[in-house]
Amino acid sequence: MKLRNWMVAFAVSGAASAVAAQDLRSPSPDQYVPRLGDIMSTAQTRHQKLWLAGKAQNWELAAYELNQLKASLVEAAVLYSGIPVSNVTTLEPSLQSIADAVAAKDGRKFGKALGELTDGCNACHRSMKRSFVVMRVPSDQQPFANQQFAPAVKP
Repeated sequence: MKLRNWMVAFAVSGAASAVAAQDLRSPSPDQYVPRLGDIMSTAQTRHQKLWLAGKAQNWELAAYELNQLKASLVEAAVLYSGIPVSNVTTLEPSLQSIADAVAAKDGRKFGKALGELTDGCNACHRSMKRSFVVMRVPSDQQPFANQQFAPAVKP
C-alpha cells in the first residue's frame, strides 16, 4: 500500500497518470466517490478540449486542460485500486511530450504527442479488457468526436 501511495503522490506532481480499470473494489458506503465511468468521461472531455485548444493555438488553455486531464487520470488511480500502478506510469512520456509541445507552442509536435497519448489510452483500455472503448484524435468540434462508436474491426 505504501508503494501505491508513493506512486499516487508521484502522479499528483504531474509526472504520471492512469486510465481504465478491471476488477475494481467499491468505495466504502460512507464516502462519496465518483464512478470510474464518470471520471473517464471527464478525462474524455478534457482530451477533446485539449485537442481543441492546441488546434486553436491557445497554449494557455491547452496547458490548463492538460493539467485537468492529468488530475482526472490521477483521481481514477487514487480512488480505484484495481488500476495497476504500471497503468499510472505508462502515459507519462506522452503527457510530457504534450507539455513540451505546449511550452514550445509547437502545433506539429502537439498533434504528434496527442496522437501518442491517444494510442496509449487505447493500449491501456486493451490491457484492462476494455478494448471496446476506442479513443481517437478528434476530427471536429462535435461532442465525443474523439471516440469511435462503430465496433472495432478485428484483425
